[in-house]
Amino acid sequence: MDIGSPFLLNISAPKETFDQDSFPFNIPAFSDGITIKLDTPVTFFVGENGSGKSTLLEALAEHCGFHAEGGNRDHYREVFEERSPLAQALRLSWFPKTNDGFFMRAESFFAFTKYIESVSNMRAYGGKALSQQSHGESFLALFSNRFEQGIYLLDEPEAALSPQRQLTFLSIMHQLTSRKDAQFIIATHSPILLAFPDAKIISFDDNLQEIHYEDTEHYTLTKDFLNKPEKYFRHLFS
Repeated sequence: MDIGSPFLLNISAPKETFDQDSFPFNIPAFSDGITIKLDTPVTFFVGENGSGKSTLLEALAEHCGFHAEGGNRDHYREVFEERSPLAQALRLSWFPKTNDGFFMRAESFFAFTKYIESVSNMRAYGGKALSQQSHGESFLALFSNRFEQGIYLLDEPEAALSPQRQLTFLSIMHQLTSRKDAQFIIATHSPILLAFPDAKIISFDDNLQEIHYEDTEHYTLTKDFLNKPEKYFRHLFS
């Protein structure tokens, strides 16, 4: 399936530049430095909580000029006095370089909606205030109305989406990447999103490595649980 080339081609940071006794360089996934090749329009970061997925996404957002609480360059509400240590260590390779896109953190999305409603008439978001919609509806209003061209860094976008809405989001991603206008880098725990065709999946468990969808814990655990939930209940409730 030919769905175009990404804007950001490589993420790297040599371990020689790390202070491995301090956060975030002491995260096990970064023990050998950072080398990630992005050769597909959709890349997923997977791993347990605290494995470094969000930390790396935030550093990428700093490089792109996106606000730490979410938004694009137009929503930049303050200037970083100095990039975070990880952002300073990162080296990014682009072709072509883009300043368009968006950074979304599920946990700070409410703060972003309040800011948007203070500076926008909401026509660009479908005409209805995001705070007057459910959490999931406001997510989809953003995805449907503001995702057009550029690089999209998303931290757990499934947090407010039902399984059916996750399928809707997969359709939006496909439309954008099929036009060769968009690149997605997504930290997620969703086995539904991870099934996106031809996506690259980078595991942050222990070290950075590419894995197949069927080898992710998200897939194997969900499949096993749905097939035999009573086995898990016996263990969990004993």
